[in-house]
Amino acid sequence: MRREELNARPRTQSSIAIRGADEAAWTLVNASPDILAQLHANPNLQPGRAYRDTGIRNIVLTDSQIDHTTGLLMLREATRPWPLWCTDSAFDDLTTANPILQVLQRYCGVDRRRIDVTGEWFAVEGSEDLRWQALTLPGKPPPYSSRTPQPGDVIGLLVEDVFTERRLCYAPGVASIDSWLFEVMCSSQCVLVDGTFWTDDELVRLGVSHKHAADMGHLSQTGGMIQWLDRLPVSTRRVLIHINNTNPILVEDSPERALLNSHNIEVAYDGMEIVL
Repeated sequence: MRREELNARPRTQSSIAIRGADEAAWTLVNASPDILAQLHANPNLQPGRAYRDTGIRNIVLTDSQIDHTTGLLMLREATRPWPLWCTDSAFDDLTTANPILQVLQRYCGVDRRRIDVTGEWFAVEGSEDLRWQALTLPGKPPPYSSRTPQPGDVIGLLVEDVFTERRLCYAPGVASIDSWLFEVMCSSQCVLVDGTFWTDDELVRLGVSHKHAADMGHLSQTGGMIQWLDRLPVSTRRVLIHINNTNPILVEDSPERALLNSHNIEVAYDGMEIVL
């Protein structure tokens, strides 16, 4: 890639921003280490109404992993405490083993909002036309955490427009798919789902790590993800996100990408916009 010998485009780390009818009220879902570059590349998130300004009104976390939370430190100079939604287990990690939220309290502050893992819907500021629901997924605490696993360590999100009832299912970390999660995916007009690895042994085979995809809480494309996505309704838009830099689907003219194309599965890229 660095030698420009691949037909591929560089990508920043996985994160999305969601808004409802109010074009100036965005909710950031996961704050990646690349958040500053992502803000710079998306003018809608920098409305410039004041010397220091942002279109981000809320932050929602799906877990406490480093690649989803490090960017919070780059948002420390906000002009008000951040309304930050997370589960109890994520809050525990981010105030003890990796106390990012303790640091933020010394700067802009954090207005922590609790995500209920029992399936209660919640709403975020500025986007009352949307409602959100946590999807409790199998997973583990981050490697830096000494906690025992508990519900809420990894969640996905179901976001629904309360007027049109159109839905987005977002799940960047999926260890397995069961009938319950599949029903949620089937009820959604768009599914943004874990595309981290092509094969389960990808890292081991390349000598990058001794861990398999399953060890890290990811269902690989050849390990079952493609088959699950094939079973979704034809009208469902299916997009792979959170893609590791070892995954050959990043190469536009690779056999792996061609296979995904034949299954009507998209590969997310920086700046991708989805309208439901």
